Amino acid sequence: MTDPRYPIGKFEKPAPLDEAGRRRAIDTIAAAPARARAAVAGLSDAQLDTPYRVNGWTVRQVVHHLPDSHMNSYVRFRLALTEEEPTIRPYHEDRWAELPDAKRAPVALSLDILDALHARWVRMLGAMTPADFARTLRHPESGLWTLDGLLALYAWHGDHHIAQITSLRDRERWGKAT
Repeated sequence: MTDPRYPIGKFEKPAPLDEAGRRRAIDTIAAAPARARAAVAGLSDAQLDTPYRVNGWTVRQVVHHLPDSHMNSYVRFRLALTEEEPTIRPYHEDRWAELPDAKRAPVALSLDILDALHARWVRMLGAMTPADFARTLRHPESGLWTLDGLLALYAWHGDHHIAQITSLRDRERWGKAT
């Protein structure tokens, strides 16, 4: 059986992307909100409150994590585009997932945020040049990143969490995501 933490495999930092690779990653980010919405369509509150794996987040927490994480990424892109190699601030995503809104709020709230955030983010990404994608930022824990690398990471990230939900649906026989 595949590791339920990584149903699509672990992220591997790529070499700089070419134009086609960037386009694929941007298209993946553009599609993520609709795919996330489809992944949870028709799920009951009890199903949304089911962990996607033993000792894992619930489906609800995974959904709320997506805009939390992607908002941070969006801001990191903007910082790297407007500053010289900024050092970004990490956050404790595990603690964010334990906050009351992440544990109990309707998923529609985060899906709506994801729709608007990705629309804005994709607009920015589509206007970036190859030189923009070569810009860098520094993460205190994982080191130097180009925006190419960050683009690939967040294309993977959305797919990664959506697959955690759809894999759970498959294992529990809750029906296919729409």
